[in-house]
Amino acid sequence: MLRKKFVLTTHNVTLTQAIEDHILSKLDKLDHIDRWLIDARVNLEKDHTAHSPAQQFKCAIRLGIRGNDLFAEDKEADLYTAIDLTVKKLEQQLRKKHSKAKARTHKVAARQKARLKGSA
Repeated sequence: MLRKKFVLTTHNVTLTQAIEDHILSKLDKLDHIDRWLIDARVNLEKDHTAHSPAQQFKCAIRLGIRGNDLFAEDKEADLYTAIDLTVKKLEQQLRKKHSKAKARTHKVAARQKARLKGSA
């Protein structure tokens, strides 16, 4: 669980318990996908000078994992939607990373199996 490895910063956004709980529930979902999550840094912003009201809220999340950190951000008219879409992007990145690692393992195993079969 990421509660002790979680940093949440806001800019022009009043942080409520509901927002924090929503973010934590979404990050717990990511924690189930990849158990090697080290930390999460979430930044929430409200841009008063945005030219488009459709991009008023911004959510940026950086996940510290083994290897390179993952980063995603999104701008939306609704803060909760921005959070959901950012987490969805990170979920896709985690699944891709997991699939690549799994494919690499299978590729090595298949090569070794072919060598053993060829030498027998």
